Amino acid sequence: MARYEVNPDAVAFVRSRIAARQYVLDSDWGEVQPDAAAQNAYLERHSWAEYAAWHLGLTVGATEETKARYAFVVGDFRRVHRTALIACVYRAAEWRHKAVELAAHDLLQELDERAGIR
Repeated sequence: MARYEVNPDAVAFVRSRIAARQYVLDSDWGEVQPDAAAQNAYLERHSWAEYAAWHLGLTVGATEETKARYAFVVGDFRRVHRTALIACVYRAAEWRHKAVELAAHDLLQELDERAGIR
């Protein structure tokens, strides 16, 4: 099983998106999650660093500047999705990637507080 470490640049990026209210509270993550075509289109117009910022996990041992390096996407390349953070918490917990799970959980709590969800 792959191992993941937390992407600190993504954590900072997501925090900045939350602070700027660039998030979606209600979405069907399975429907809006970027597919391979959307990822490729984004990479045609943006840097790998910008692509990486949307992913909470870094795959240990994977080559930099490859899609395999980045995991646990948190948005649609425009806004952070609350349902994406929930999915990250769930998937990371399921696969026992505790650091990513906790990072996603903390960001979810920040988003909920900012959005006034109690």
